[in-house]
Amino acid sequence: MKSIYRKARGKINLSLEILGRREDGYHNIKSVFQKINLYDEIFIEKIGTNQLEIETNKKELNNNENIIYKAYITLKQRYNSITGVKVKLNKKIPMQAGLAGGSTDCASFILGMNELFDLKLSKTELESIGKSLGADVVPCFYNKAVKAEGIGEIVTPVNTNLKYYIVIIKPEMSCNTKEMYQKIEERKNIVQQDNTERITHALEQNQIDLVASNLYNVFETVIPEKDIIQNIKKQLIKQGAIRKFNDRIWFLCIWYF
Repeated sequence: MKSIYRKARGKINLSLEILGRREDGYHNIKSVFQKINLYDEIFIEKIGTNQLEIETNKKELNNNENIIYKAYITLKQRYNSITGVKVKLNKKIPMQAGLAGGSTDCASFILGMNELFDLKLSKTELESIGKSLGADVVPCFYNKAVKAEGIGEIVTPVNTNLKYYIVIIKPEMSCNTKEMYQKIEERKNIVQQDNTERITHALEQNQIDLVASNLYNVFETVIPEKDIIQNIKKQLIKQGAIRKFNDRIWFLCIWYF
């Protein structure tokens, strides 16, 4: 096998609670991650060199700060069988939109390398590598709804068959994840809703109304440009959305089939 193709699917947070900052600088969270059908495309092929080559439609990602480059270095240091590869990354997921574009690319790259070089990595090994590269990487190994705790690395799959449509709207503004966490820390008076268990139960019971009525993301309390978001909400509600919800700059609405 000399080449691999993978779809790196984005995610939404049906719930997100931030439980506090840890000594290592990360934040403990409680969240329900839901993979979606918006995805980046990753092509990985072996080449004759002993290095990584990245070709992408986003020039700002074509550097050593790309999380795929960091994942390659991590894997290469651990496994002697890994040689040079060329990665073609077709970015479709908006950046700085809360959709885990970088994390899902990283997870898909690790899975692709595992297959390409027949590393036979266990679930524990995959998640250990993912955790070392980013807080959201581990949940991105799962193409289904999961409950994520800790910094995101403690993952419990949600047993659900619920299918629903979503609409994601990305205005022309962006928010940096680190800055959003800082804004939460600065607001000492935020009273968070504990909706993650309710969302999990609603998904397990396949109850779309219960999911819709418990959607929650603490970042909504500090999101900039709130007027823009509110106007989008109003327009979507007029079109029949049963619930409005936003995570930073993207927007989710759920409809019945």
